[in-house]
Amino acid sequence: MSAFSFSWLFKSPVVSSMAAPPLTIRNVTSTPVELKLLERYEDPAASRGGEGFAHIARNLTSAVSNATNPSARQLAENAQSFSHQDVSIRVEPFQTLTTDIQVTEQSPREVLRITFENEGERHRLDVLCPDYACTGLTPLSPNPRFNYTAIYLPEHSHLTLLSSAILSSWMRELKDETPLSALSIPGTHNSPACHRALPSVRCQAHSPRTQLENGVRFFDIRVQPESPDDLSKDGLILVHSVFPVSLTGTKYFRDVVNDTFEFLDRNPSETVIISVKREGTGDATDAQLSRILRNHYAGDVNRWFTAPRIPTLGEARHKIVLIRRFGLEDGLRQEWDGAGWCINAETWADNTPNDTCPSGDVCVQDFYEVLETENIDKKIEFSTAHLERAAQCVCALPGIDPQSAEDKPKQPFFINFLTASNFWKVGCWPERIAAKLNPTIVDFLCRKHNETQAGDGSTGIVVCDWVGNNGNWDIIRCIVGMNAKLELREKTM
Repeated sequence: MSAFSFSWLFKSPVVSSMAAPPLTIRNVTSTPVELKLLERYEDPAASRGGEGFAHIARNLTSAVSNATNPSARQLAENAQSFSHQDVSIRVEPFQTLTTDIQVTEQSPREVLRITFENEGERHRLDVLCPDYACTGLTPLSPNPRFNYTAIYLPEHSHLTLLSSAILSSWMRELKDETPLSALSIPGTHNSPACHRALPSVRCQAHSPRTQLENGVRFFDIRVQPESPDDLSKDGLILVHSVFPVSLTGTKYFRDVVNDTFEFLDRNPSETVIISVKREGTGDATDAQLSRILRNHYAGDVNRWFTAPRIPTLGEARHKIVLIRRFGLEDGLRQEWDGAGWCINAETWADNTPNDTCPSGDVCVQDFYEVLETENIDKKIEFSTAHLERAAQCVCALPGIDPQSAEDKPKQPFFINFLTASNFWKVGCWPERIAAKLNPTIVDFLCRKHNETQAGDGSTGIVVCDWVGNNGNWDIIRCIVGMNAKLELREKTM
């Protein structure tokens, strides 16, 4: 269980003197929705000493589970609307519709209550304009079949509807035949770098365990063999470049593996992809690292997927899928009938906006040299371009798709690092870059991702820093929500 903080949700953008554009609704779910009712309320801040709607919402709950969606904002039960309008506006699956609805009528700050209907079931959303919001819709009937999350972007008067997922087990909605590379997968960069550390070294706000509970399914991990000359020992120290991930004592890969297996035992529908790279000081070799992993960690094929190919989701459930960013000891090259060991991402171009590994299994964006804060815009450009590469793919579904997998090009893992850093520039440390990159990518996914609908709309693996900071898991919900079109394909075949 993890708390969802409301503090980030109620930060208002700078309000422009120009009138806001009319409301745009984007339905990123597999079913149509119909807008049925609009109600308008005065900002409660007028009678609550300035805290208003944020105050009401904060007092709804002090700890919100990630079970389905962030807690819905709600007005007081006795609130009186000053406007009530019945409407009938249908928004088809994956459609973006610009309405003639103005988000405010009487003042720049109002609460707009929107009621949607799907198959006779109504859901309600309260939006305080002009505040950003990521919130669950309130079902107005018991035992709802549908659950929705809404993200409201005030600068564009844009409302995106996503299917709410149970983040601890979101993969259960997808079929076993689905290639793992077809999924939209949230990931983290230097995933265990969540401890007290140098600010240029720390990359995460939460532990790997908490990340898993909140939907993350890809870990990027850097290790240094502790005793490389004694292969009977299993110690792999967690590092970030040449630095330890913690200033309060050595942290080990074994603990990440144990936490991951404990999570998978409770959620057997899930899989976790772990990318491992050798970094740190000392004279350890890739060959030594590969043998330590094979002998002490990834020898059990019932818990690890180590074939040198992309698995289906069914093959990967309840397992760790290992991607190697290291070379192999000669003996391991003979594994899997001479094909090698693990998905091969041993080499990709350094600091690249787009490169495919020789294996063809991984296509990566990893431009990380953000030397000045101005370069962040270039990083955003490369990141959104890679999202679109992933979105345009249409995956083959063996046993489901009438067109065989052999007739379609291989779909690699599109790994998209939203991360960058410059040790010497405070404004380019991981937390600072994430503060700009993460909300920018949320905006892109909500408004622009897969606009042409040419492909499945996947994001690929999106690798982030500082997810969940101050309770903000919005980017994770967005990424998971982008699986909706693939889910619809599976259900209609």
